[in-house]
Amino acid sequence: MDALGQLAHGFQVALTPENLGWALIGVLLGTAVGVLPGIGPALTVALLLPVTYKLEPISAFIMFAGIYYGGMYGGSTTSILLNTPGESASIVTALEGNKMAKRGRGAAALATAAIGSFVAGTVGTIGLTFLAPFMVELGLRFGPAEYFALVVLAFTTITALLGDSVARGFLSLFIGLALGLVGIDTLSGQSRFTFGVPQLLDGIDVVTVAVGLFAVGETFWVASRMRHDPDQIIPVKGKVWMTGQEWARSWKPWLRGTAIGFPIGSLPAGGAEIPTFLSYALEKRLTKHPEEFGHGAIEGVAGPEAANNASAAGVLAPLLTLGLPTSATAAILLAAFQRYGLNPGPTLFQSDPDLVWGLIASLYIGNVMLLVLNLPLAGVWVRLLAIPRPLLYAAILVFAGLGTYGISGSTVDLVVLYLLGALGFVMRRFDVPVAPAVVGVVLGPVAEDHFRRALQIAQGNYATFVTRPISAFILLLAALALIVPPLLRRWQARRDQHSAPAGVR
Repeated sequence: MDALGQLAHGFQVALTPENLGWALIGVLLGTAVGVLPGIGPALTVALLLPVTYKLEPISAFIMFAGIYYGGMYGGSTTSILLNTPGESASIVTALEGNKMAKRGRGAAALATAAIGSFVAGTVGTIGLTFLAPFMVELGLRFGPAEYFALVVLAFTTITALLGDSVARGFLSLFIGLALGLVGIDTLSGQSRFTFGVPQLLDGIDVVTVAVGLFAVGETFWVASRMRHDPDQIIPVKGKVWMTGQEWARSWKPWLRGTAIGFPIGSLPAGGAEIPTFLSYALEKRLTKHPEEFGHGAIEGVAGPEAANNASAAGVLAPLLTLGLPTSATAAILLAAFQRYGLNPGPTLFQSDPDLVWGLIASLYIGNVMLLVLNLPLAGVWVRLLAIPRPLLYAAILVFAGLGTYGISGSTVDLVVLYLLGALGFVMRRFDVPVAPAVVGVVLGPVAEDHFRRALQIAQGNYATFVTRPISAFILLLAALALIVPPLLRRWQARRDQHSAPAGVR
């Protein structure tokens, strides 16, 4: 069956009343957490993993996808009206969006962000629909050596690109790999890193790790830095709509942002942050109103928001087809798949097409829901910012503890949860990115399994990883992911030094 036929079947799955309800819950939760500063889609999905344990996988992932897309939408509201991005991909939106709000054009900024997100999300989902089958065909050619190389690529790209320091990124990765080794070695039967605690013989549940490092750790960190002065929220004046001139200045940035966001999000070195910065730089160069940049140019909101949401669809392409996470939220979604005993990749499209295509179809539905919710209800979402922060973060901690205890009924898991939360807090304190640790926990055992299988097939010959063309090419990409970013930063630093005025050097 071709992609359109599969998508039509996916709509039959997604349009059931039950799944429509979960999609609506997802987009509502996603928008709400996107609006709240410091609480992004990765944290929310991690927090809900224990709660959704008894849900059907299709319903759970439709809700998670709604949270992901909704978080991308909602982050723009806080960026524009509060100058505080709800999640990292909305940082660029704050540059021009908040300036527009201060000039009394906050409503137009919210409108171009919402419509641009809808356009980009829809086009990006169309791209995902037709790109996924080609990536599945590629993935079906992979053997254990290729899958091991692919996991190494995930390790290097996530480690090199998330955070300012490659060394701190690898430190986070090794922490995750160590956590992933806890339990019994399936080959030798020996216990590893259990410290004599019987409850750890089965390993640390990926949900406990995700909730501890992301939800609990982030809550500790944000609460410790909570400002005592109240935030100055700029009120939304008038209807959330744009003038004819603002429409004319927005539609091209929407399309350009989509063209930048989706392919970069699809790459192993993608994510949402890079395309938003690239889109902003492009719009600043192409604008016919350069004097407005830095003072509230609508192009600086339209382009990055489109890139942001297009990249969200792009991130799902390598996740669903190859099991390769390229962002923090994708890493948590990968943990969710494993929690349900599912392994994203080419075989998932064959073994569980209802889940995959129902999920993709739900992205189209969620986009429409988000447009309807965000345009008329912007003022309602802003009121969430009035929730007292101590109550909010205390509720998150309690919710995380109850959800984790509800899965296993073990007090050991609760202790591990809050120990991991303390570890997550320390990692943020010293600017160590958390996402590589989660990737290490989730993909570490996968890498170990494929590594052993590849060596068994090759009769112990380590050269098998570089003599097989696809494996060698993927490992080369992994090496470039480590080498190229530092070289580019060094080149940019030298360029800035040479271009600086003599008195400034």
